[in-house]
Amino acid sequence: MTTDTQISRAVVEKFLERLGRQDPDGIQELFSEEIDWHVPGSGALRWTGRRTRREEVAPYFRTMWQHFAHGQSRVVLERFIVDGGDVVLLAVFTHTAVPTGKRFTTPVAMHLAIKDGRIARMHLYEDTLTVAKAFDAC
Repeated sequence: MTTDTQISRAVVEKFLERLGRQDPDGIQELFSEEIDWHVPGSGALRWTGRRTRREEVAPYFRTMWQHFAHGQSRVVLERFIVDGGDVVLLAVFTHTAVPTGKRFTTPVAMHLAIKDGRIARMHLYEDTLTVAKAFDAC
């Protein structure tokens, strides 16, 4: 019998694999129709904010990725914690902002909630001031 923890781990492993391939449509497939999505930021950073529908997931990644210099990003996954339907990823992101050429690093925590085999919630926690400074958005 498969447990909630096993299902959650499998879904998030697919999410990470598709994220690494930069496959926005494949990532979007993993989400529930209705979602609770929050990436804090400012209006100057068009990819930040709330989303509530699956069809908003792929455009988020397409928009965000165009603002990071291709081939200059680094993601170090430090912890992958699964408890039933809750998954917490702890990582460090390093990117270069295309508009400014500034390189930045921020610790990140991502809370994903898996329901019925799909990602129903994604909340990202990062150093938003560091990101804003890299884009001259503060």
